[in-house]
Amino acid sequence: MTLPAPRHGTDPGGELAEPGFWQRPPAHRLAAFARLRAAGGPVFVPEGAGHWALVRHAHVQEASRLPKVFASAPGVTTPEPARWVRALFGDSMVNLDGADHANLRRIVQRAFTPRLLAAAEADIHAVAARIVDDVLAEEPDEFVSAVASRLPLEVICNMMGIPERHRAEIADRVNHASENIGVERGLASRLRMPGRGLRALARMQRMVAGIGRERRKHPGDDLISALVRADIDGQGLGARQLGAFFSLLMVAGVETTRNAITHGLTLLTDHPEQRDLLLSDFETYADGAVDEMIRHSTPIIQFRRTVVAEHTLGGRDFVPGEKVVLYYASANRDEAVFPDPDAFLITRSPNPHLGFGGGGPHFCLGAHLARVEMKALFRELLTRPVGLRAVGLPDLAGSNFDNRVRSLRFAFERP
Repeated sequence: MTLPAPRHGTDPGGELAEPGFWQRPPAHRLAAFARLRAAGGPVFVPEGAGHWALVRHAHVQEASRLPKVFASAPGVTTPEPARWVRALFGDSMVNLDGADHANLRRIVQRAFTPRLLAAAEADIHAVAARIVDDVLAEEPDEFVSAVASRLPLEVICNMMGIPERHRAEIADRVNHASENIGVERGLASRLRMPGRGLRALARMQRMVAGIGRERRKHPGDDLISALVRADIDGQGLGARQLGAFFSLLMVAGVETTRNAITHGLTLLTDHPEQRDLLLSDFETYADGAVDEMIRHSTPIIQFRRTVVAEHTLGGRDFVPGEKVVLYYASANRDEAVFPDPDAFLITRSPNPHLGFGGGGPHFCLGAHLARVEMKALFRELLTRPVGLRAVGLPDLAGSNFDNRVRSLRFAFERP
């Protein structure tokens, strides 16, 4: 049975289209998603041309695993990337489907050799220890810049083989490229900021393209060398492909992990009984704690899909050309899957969260490394003689795309 798009005036999804919805407190937004889940099926959101919101865990998972019906092209972000942007910068892996996506993903997966992954894991532990050493010596009071951003940035740069002289500039470019994604802005800002973000991406991609050219001639043991020299049908990554992959890795890999880490500290501070349980046997509870941090915070709030084939999902018949949005933030609070979904429970089991996507060909390539990074850092943060705690609420960006934290104050727990 097809459920028609309701009129805007009575549309239960209209709240998501209201100006300022994403700037409201998280509890308000979560309550709105709970009401949408109660509707049972896909819900129409009258924003722009409109889209259908998939808010139930089962529906998000089903759509994720049907790329021939719910396509990532022309883009998974809101708004979709313009054609000239895609032509200039190349298509990111997250915006590709079918053979194009499979071939690119295969090149990347082959580059992640067991040797490279083992070296990356060893590096993660060393970087985490060094960051916490610096924190104890310098006693900063802002967590995102001093701790949460440093770990994924340093780990990815080390793994890619980015020379030290480029790293400060890359960090700055990443911030400029991502600072306003999904954030409501005034007209003047909307006209100005896209250019700033695109310039940041262009400079970052030119930089990595230059490194790629050098590594083709003089390869090392790093990921860039492996990517440009990989051999799938006689090709490694070209300059635009390398640039697009690097941008994805830096913006997605750094931003999502830093936000999960920052939300994790806030959650452990707000739930001291869970923190005490974790500290009572870190190795036993750490993996569950990391997954519950990711579920509870859901670093990526949503991705878009374009319907390219007829399909019935959740009681509605979808037709080509329609837009759907996979709301991971809602799926991860689905009462049908997660008992007491708003609770933070590090022993939650099973925990089939969709923080890394809903499965299918676009499941996050960096899921394993992100878990290793979070576990290593919290081991260092929590098991040193001087503990840390969040102070006050995190300063959220109010993005409809990711659960981004601009800053978080923190303090030392002195005996």
